[in-house]
Amino acid sequence: MTNVPGIVGAVIFGIGMSQVPTFTDEYMQRLGGTVDELRIITEEFDRTAASQNMTRNQALMAYPDGFFLGIRVDELPDTFVRYEQLSEDFEVLANADTLKRFTSFLRMTDNRLVNATWNAHTLAVPTSTDGFVFALIGAMGGFFGITHISGMISRRRKKAA
Repeated sequence: MTNVPGIVGAVIFGIGMSQVPTFTDEYMQRLGGTVDELRIITEEFDRTAASQNMTRNQALMAYPDGFFLGIRVDELPDTFVRYEQLSEDFEVLANADTLKRFTSFLRMTDNRLVNATWNAHTLAVPTSTDGFVFALIGAMGGFFGITHISGMISRRRKKAA
């Protein structure tokens, strides 16, 4: 047991990384629901605008102080942008394989969804292959990273003494 810091790092990072697949799945569920709700608002607004022979922008300008489906019209442009961004994120994440999931957190651009997912997430022992792969990656990274850092600290202490 000469490398206690490396072993501790391996355990901590292994457990942490093993949560990535489950957290990503939970985020995807919330993301899908949010995209569906935003799609309803966007399509209904566009349909209503078209029934009045207006484009989306014309309809937004025609009713600046009104409400649409309980949303203030002046907030709808942000809703449309959020819908487009989250739809794109959903497509990328839905088509990601196990290795691409490693960088999938870069597509988790909506802080409200990330926070809601994290607050509802419970740590669990992964039983899937993905969970094992991520645990292994985390354990190796934690072991070698902490071993390297503790070695640098140890060498500095020896030089200082």
